[in-house]
Amino acid sequence: MESEIVPKITKMTVSGKKQSMGFEVPCVIAEENGHANTPQKGLSAEDASVTSGVPEAVSKSTLSQVMQVSEEQNTVPTPVRKSGKTKPQIDVKAELEKRQGGKQLLNLVVIGHVDAGKSTLMGHLLYLLGNVNKRTMHKYEQESKKAGKASFAYAWVLDETGEERERGVTMDVGMTKFETKTKVITLMDAPGHKDFIPNMITGAAQADVAILVVDASRGEFEAGFETGGQTREHGLLVRSLGVTQLAVAVNKMDQVNWQQERFQEITSKLGQFLKQAGFKESDVAYIPTSGLGGENLVTRGQISDLTHWYKGKCLLEQIDSFKPPQRSMDKPFRLCVADVFKDQGSGFCVTGKIEAGYIQVGERLLAMPPNETCTAKGITLHDEPVDWAAAGDHVTLTLTGMDIIKINVGCVYCDPKEPIKVCTRFRARVLIFNIEVPITKGFPVLLHYQTVSEPATIRRLLSVLHKSTGEVTKSKPKFLSKGQNALIELQTQRPVALELYKDFKELGRFMLRYSGSTIAAGVVTEIKE
Repeated sequence: MESEIVPKITKMTVSGKKQSMGFEVPCVIAEENGHANTPQKGLSAEDASVTSGVPEAVSKSTLSQVMQVSEEQNTVPTPVRKSGKTKPQIDVKAELEKRQGGKQLLNLVVIGHVDAGKSTLMGHLLYLLGNVNKRTMHKYEQESKKAGKASFAYAWVLDETGEERERGVTMDVGMTKFETKTKVITLMDAPGHKDFIPNMITGAAQADVAILVVDASRGEFEAGFETGGQTREHGLLVRSLGVTQLAVAVNKMDQVNWQQERFQEITSKLGQFLKQAGFKESDVAYIPTSGLGGENLVTRGQISDLTHWYKGKCLLEQIDSFKPPQRSMDKPFRLCVADVFKDQGSGFCVTGKIEAGYIQVGERLLAMPPNETCTAKGITLHDEPVDWAAAGDHVTLTLTGMDIIKINVGCVYCDPKEPIKVCTRFRARVLIFNIEVPITKGFPVLLHYQTVSEPATIRRLLSVLHKSTGEVTKSKPKFLSKGQNALIELQTQRPVALELYKDFKELGRFMLRYSGSTIAAGVVTEIKE
């Protein structure tokens, strides 16, 4: 009689304990049995270590009975698995602070007009920080001299492919990491050339802050800034993709002999424009630099022409003073795929930035739109294997249990319990940029969203909104012209994975482009189907 009752009681206490004491009881059980790390318990090693000091609330005898119960009936492990999933939350946050040695993570994108000197500036910065050793640098200098491009030596630090070096243009987003006093920076060097703007959008969509590089030499700044230049378009793009803090590196100042007048002329022109684009003046800093000479990058400039009028920060100090954005740790896991490749061994790898939530090795993930589940077998962060990663990290996941053919760039990996929505029709609030042709119903556009570029058409023009209040000023307009704020409905050719802007800021933003120029930026307000 008694032996029948006891298991039932222990069963109740386990589930009762689960509610009152978090995951302590299941965890003790798991350790008792000597497998705190088995995936079926859904517990990670961290949990075990956290709760190893659990008070002896449960006696050994009940434990052994609980073990029998869980062996006999399959009712107990389910709550255990659940608690293992919901609880590590606190743990990950604590670990996050420990991991970087108190340093915060920041994703930085470098943008600007083609040939403003972005790659050279950042390459030299990395060299001065000691991230590139002298031998490699010497090799680059020799090779670039041979190629007749002596001044491109520093740019080669970030432009690695043969074609990029031959043409002297960055084409794809180059990624590296470096550390400042208080931050760990993931640096993305975006292409400035008009043809590679889709790549630049991919880079900017993953960034928290940006450095806009402009060329100070006469005529060059104007070329980049007037219509047709990339300085304006890049500025608008990063602002629309949610970057709020900006450092403007006024580069090649050595070519104008560090004149203060030229610096002020550039900052006033840019200041007006950036204010229109929606940057706060307090969030924009201007820094005179020389990428090739290495002045004012890591240490404050020593040249007397500069020091007598410029007393501000150098580029590195400015990067260090950026405020890291709020990371969505408490939201369900989301990762946008930026690249897919086959790994040696079983499975394949995807890279991307974790937009929200966190992930541990061994977790099940759901890929949308293909709607396939798989298991995360390994996680690499900055080329080092880790057990877990959280929002804001750029990671490479090794996945098993899924076919690589089904995954393409732009898929979103999410928590199977709370999947991302997938649709072909959605409504959005958009801001129209400077456009030549008015936008009408049925207008074909390219939808750039996170790492995706999908062909889409504008299905309906619902209303024109007031810029500041958001009130409807005109419903069912016949067309939209430049500078208007409007509500439209878009239809994509293939399904895309989207979130509403109000739920996930990072996953609700997108850009619309048409025939090689950006025509609008928008946020998702309603998902149709």
